[in-house]
Amino acid sequence: MITSPTFRGKRYIVLGLARSGVATVEALLASGAEVVAWDSREEARDAVSGVTFADPLEIDLAGFDGVVVSPGVPLNKHPIAAHARKANVPVIGDIELFALARSSLPPHKVVGITGTNGKSTTTALIHHILETAGVPTLMGGNIGLPILSQNPLPEGGVYVLELSSYQIDLTFSLDCDVAVLTNITPDHLDRYDGFEDYTASKLRLFSMQAPLHDAVVGEPHLGERWLAPLIPNTNLWLALDYRDRQANWPALQGPHNHQNAACAIATCEALGLAEGVIEQGLRTYPGLPHRMERVAEKGGVLYVNDSKATNATATAPALAAYPKIHWILGGIPKTDDLDDCAPFFGHVRAGYTIGQAGPMFANILRIAGKPVTESGTLAQAVNDAAAAAQPGEVVMLSPACASFDQFKDYEARGDAFRAAVGAL
Repeated sequence: MITSPTFRGKRYIVLGLARSGVATVEALLASGAEVVAWDSREEARDAVSGVTFADPLEIDLAGFDGVVVSPGVPLNKHPIAAHARKANVPVIGDIELFALARSSLPPHKVVGITGTNGKSTTTALIHHILETAGVPTLMGGNIGLPILSQNPLPEGGVYVLELSSYQIDLTFSLDCDVAVLTNITPDHLDRYDGFEDYTASKLRLFSMQAPLHDAVVGEPHLGERWLAPLIPNTNLWLALDYRDRQANWPALQGPHNHQNAACAIATCEALGLAEGVIEQGLRTYPGLPHRMERVAEKGGVLYVNDSKATNATATAPALAAYPKIHWILGGIPKTDDLDDCAPFFGHVRAGYTIGQAGPMFANILRIAGKPVTESGTLAQAVNDAAAAAQPGEVVMLSPACASFDQFKDYEARGDAFRAAVGAL
């Protein structure tokens, strides 16, 4: 695990004992810190030792060096924010602890990736290209294992961190050698005071950078409009057009993956990697589960699991990637329209709606002149689509919705899609 003498003798409260919370407790204890921890679940507390348990809302926080919370804690609503502010104690996350520990790690670089869509693929792709190049690298943050639970890299290593806006909100000193913004569209507005507030959260990743560190932007107009005025001393890289090469990257098809790849190329060039090594990484990248994942081909029909597409903006490029799609969509909607998907309705052979958004989305597709089956459940939608699809066509789960009405998360939804396809 990552430890640091920076934390020795200091006092922290850790609120929430899920995977990242437990990793935080263990790293702080191993660093010689005193830890008070809390989770409302008794079974979570039973799994942790070496700490004092106390609800931080019920104790005086004066004298603590920080309250470490999960990114899932809504700071705009949770009383811990005001309670800590009254005691002048910072509310931070595990990424901030990693940032504070960096000075005691072997010399290294950090790449931070944020954006509304494409973060995970871009993170995993950069990590894969670095591995292909023989560079020691770890992947963490909002993907994979908690960063504090992983062993430090040797000198010359690169930490590649996927960072949600929630994680950036809890971070104040992460100076990324390369900071990446894939794109920004309205999302998570229940946690922010409008789109501008959400955007400002993302852009804090760049304002924490030292002068002359690199910024990569997946949409050139974002760089010109927001980043250049914000941090004029930062080296700004704008994603370029590589569509003439994209056919050589099997797991990176579709316009959204072009943007992800362009961000990864710029990042790896900023890190000093050679063009040939980068190209080899792009060609051999295996893809991520639930992100345009080719699940099976049966009877000449391709089945694609894009469960990670939890909003219409994320689904649109998936629709653009194939010309004949039987589209499974629905869940808990984040908007009341499919406007971002509309330019690609010509690729939709038929729609199969599920979940809470099913009737609303069915109506939108019917108005657009598309055949629709209101399947209700994912398993039924797979059966309905499989019965209608012809050889050369694609059955795609790309829901444009959150999953929580019928599944615990998008991964469970994608696993259910795989299982339903396997049962055909």
